[in-house]
Amino acid sequence: MMLLHQMLDQASAAGPGRPALVQGDHHWDYACLNKTSHQVCAWITGAGLHPGARVALYLDKRFEWVAAFFGAIHAGAIAVPVNPGLKPSQVRHILDDAEATLLVTSEGRLASLRSDPRLRESLSRLQHVLLVDHAPESRARPDDAPPLASPGIHRWSSITSAAASKSLPLAGATEKDPALILYTSGSSGFPKGVLFSHRNVIAGTESVCDYLALQPDDRLVAALPFSFDYGLNQLLSAIRSGASCLLVNYLTPASLLCEAACLRATGFAGVPTLWQALADEIWPPELAQNLRYLTNSGGALPRSTLERLRERAPKARVFLMYGLTEAFRSTFLAPEHLDDKPGSIGKAVPNAEVAVVRPDGSLCDPGEHGELVHRGPFVALGYWNNPAATAQRFRPWPLQPSQQPAPETAVWSGDTTYCDDQGFIYFVGRTDEQIKVSGYRISPTEVEACLSEQPGVGSVVALGVPDTVLGQAIAVVLEAASATIKLEDLRASCRRDLPSHMQPRFWYLLDQALPRTAHGKIDRSQVRQIILEGKLPITLRT
Repeated sequence: MMLLHQMLDQASAAGPGRPALVQGDHHWDYACLNKTSHQVCAWITGAGLHPGARVALYLDKRFEWVAAFFGAIHAGAIAVPVNPGLKPSQVRHILDDAEATLLVTSEGRLASLRSDPRLRESLSRLQHVLLVDHAPESRARPDDAPPLASPGIHRWSSITSAAASKSLPLAGATEKDPALILYTSGSSGFPKGVLFSHRNVIAGTESVCDYLALQPDDRLVAALPFSFDYGLNQLLSAIRSGASCLLVNYLTPASLLCEAACLRATGFAGVPTLWQALADEIWPPELAQNLRYLTNSGGALPRSTLERLRERAPKARVFLMYGLTEAFRSTFLAPEHLDDKPGSIGKAVPNAEVAVVRPDGSLCDPGEHGELVHRGPFVALGYWNNPAATAQRFRPWPLQPSQQPAPETAVWSGDTTYCDDQGFIYFVGRTDEQIKVSGYRISPTEVEACLSEQPGVGSVVALGVPDTVLGQAIAVVLEAASATIKLEDLRASCRRDLPSHMQPRFWYLLDQALPRTAHGKIDRSQVRQIILEGKLPITLRT
């Protein structure tokens, strides 16, 4: 098994002149990207960062982000992507929790962090800050920004030019060494860092390249944050297959479609909220003509949205995927089963095994609800600096043969699922999100699926709120996609499709978007808090 940075070495050797990264009218070919990442590696080693040091990357998508990512890993450091949409307090948590030594960022982002008094102590613990802006050295610290106590400020241009003349240091690493920390979106409390080895990341990347059949002439849209495992996989899959990664920082769904069309995208990955927005737009004909595949992960894609996407891009094959940050990818539903297995998340991706098990670890029967457990080379090393959480989530594979002495670690997802008699898996909901009404355990997904197909409804969240008689009552919060939406129509659809104990009691209709996490998923925890604190006005109520 190769090391993570060696994927880039191999792609550069195979096609040095091929475009590796494309952004607008500019591109870096594989030779340029590889050379620059080697320069970053040499500089990091020369700056005295020890193997295993954490390098935080707090930037929007750009060429320098990718070079710094591979350069840091080549130097034996651990890369820590930080979502560029995070607030200063969230950035502070990641810098402190990861104990980052080097921060790669821009001048504007650094000024924003410095202006927050709560971040000054976190920043002072850094040894180095590397700014990617191409600006005079005299602008390294804006006049209105308070000084930093200890870290050295370095410019990208001076780093790469100085490192170019140095011999490349060799970092002694193995495939089992840690290479990456990805922080989960954190639906409750601060996020946890998931620690990956070289082997974890490469195996997960190769699995995706396998079932998507990626080729060097593919052009993959990277619209999602690289701090999100699914978003980062767009970059890594492109590099592993020698394809082009299209770096997109978009403002509107329409602009994203236009940019993807201009860049002649062949592959496009999104989450349900993004696909719902894109499905309502007019797609440029050239985009529909060039797209070879679409993928979805990060939540169930409503059937109505799926059908609109198939109308917009009739030539594109649609892959519905399910993944855990703790194991990169877990399952996918192949395009040929979209119609005969509606609602399924498919079967295990190549080189992985998943099972639906009871609390005692025994295998569930077809149709029986249980927890999804994943084994294989993608399973992460655990949570960074959090042994208690690691012990809870990373436990022995329950179906291991008794004669096998060493227990294999698997990741227990916390997701309730079931299999049909052909082995196709269906997602029911998060175990900790279940609603209990009069003794009935209800998955919010079932209520949401019923309402999301109704005309005029955008995204929808169902959750339980305290009730003195029932224990919990069901509340639903809906985004209004149409001014003509009617409560009676929504109630009628629930009466028609859901049993009595699953009927929502409280209705909240929004004329704005539901709160999202930094990775684009609906933030259920924040929705619940807003309701319980009475900050969301009730516009509809049964």
